[in-house]
Order: sequence, then structure tokens, then C-alpha cells
Amino acid sequence: MKKVFLAILFLAASLTMSAQDAIQVHYQGAKPTIRDLGWAFLEYYVDEGEEDMVDESSRAIKLAWINQREGVQLDEGETLTIDEKNGFVLYEWRYEENSLRIEMCYWNEADGKHKLFAYNVSSFMNDSYSPGQFDGLVFYRYDNASRKMSFCDDTGFDVEYGTGDGGWVSYALPRTGKDITVTTWYDDRTVQKTLKWNGKTFSLAK
Repeated sequence: MKKVFLAILFLAASLTMSAQDAIQVHYQGAKPTIRDLGWAFLEYYVDEGEEDMVDESSRAIKLAWINQREGVQLDEGETLTIDEKNGFVLYEWRYEENSLRIEMCYWNEADGKHKLFAYNVSSFMNDSYSPGQFDGLVFYRYDNASRKMSFCDDTGFDVEYGTGDGGWVSYALPRTGKDITVTTWYDDRTVQKTLKWNGKTFSLAK
């Protein structure tokens, strides 16, 4: 029952995000950085004043982002890393045996006109994947000409969170390199696969 309930929530979240309008990205300089793309996503999606309208995980990273920018110390157990050089953001929260990991990154597409932005939420218990209500991986495609990014489901693979044999699936975005690590978690083992970036989409490594 829990798996069915979570699958419905994942689907509802994806449909909600796909229906959203394009997100305007504001930046200075020749091109946006991960800081510009990530903040545009959070500013559009997360209204910290409307507690019933957004999930706790996205609110947590946005508030941590604001606090870090304003020089306010983050709460105990919280860390936020914004690595502009590598185009990667990592927010982590830990409390006792529970932890939350939120990642953002982007890929420059081969046509030189677009970027693919990813936002990934993963929850863990005792360092094993334990999917929460708002876990999931979503993609947005940024267009250089319009300076906007829109929900993207044309990535070469389907984002799945469970397998037919009882496994849970988590994703890890690259801080270095370009490939996504896919881990399937079973009670007694884990199985890892790699999604290779080809300049436009991903394919499963052989």
C-alpha cells in the first residue's frame, strides 16, 4: 500500500510541474550559472509564505539558500554547497538516522543553444534509501534565446522509482563528469547502473 501511495504522489508531482509555465532565469554576464538556474527554479516553485502549497524539502533548501546568502548560520545538521565551477548544488540535512539530499546540476547541450537542468530529492534512513513523500527527479530545458526553462520529459529515459521485483530506485547527479548514477535498493543488496550523457539525452551504459 505504501508503494502504491508513493507512486501516486510521484505521478501527481510530475504532472503538476509539467503544467507549469516557463521559468524566467535572471542573470548577469554571458551565461547563467548553476546559482542562477537553481535560484530561478526555487523562486518560481517555492513560496515560503504558503506552507500548504509546497513540500517541506524544497522549502528547506530555499530557506537555507537565503540564510547562506545573508550570512545567517544554517541549522544544526544542515549544509548547502553551491559549486559554480562544476555546475552543482548539494543541500544535505541530517537528524539522527534520517537524512535528506537535494541536488541540482545542468548539462550544456551539443547544439550550444540549450542547457538541461535537473533537480533531485532523495531521502535516506540509516544510509539506506527510504523514499519520502516528495522524493523525485525532474528536468527542465533552458533556452539561451528566451532565457527561460521549461519542464522536460525528453531525456532519453523514463524516471522510475520502483521495480517489479520490490526494489526502490534512487538517482545521483554528477558533481564532476556528466553521467547519472542509478541505484536500485533491495533489502539485501544494491544494484548500480549508469546513464551516459550524449549531448542531448541519456542512455543506459552497456
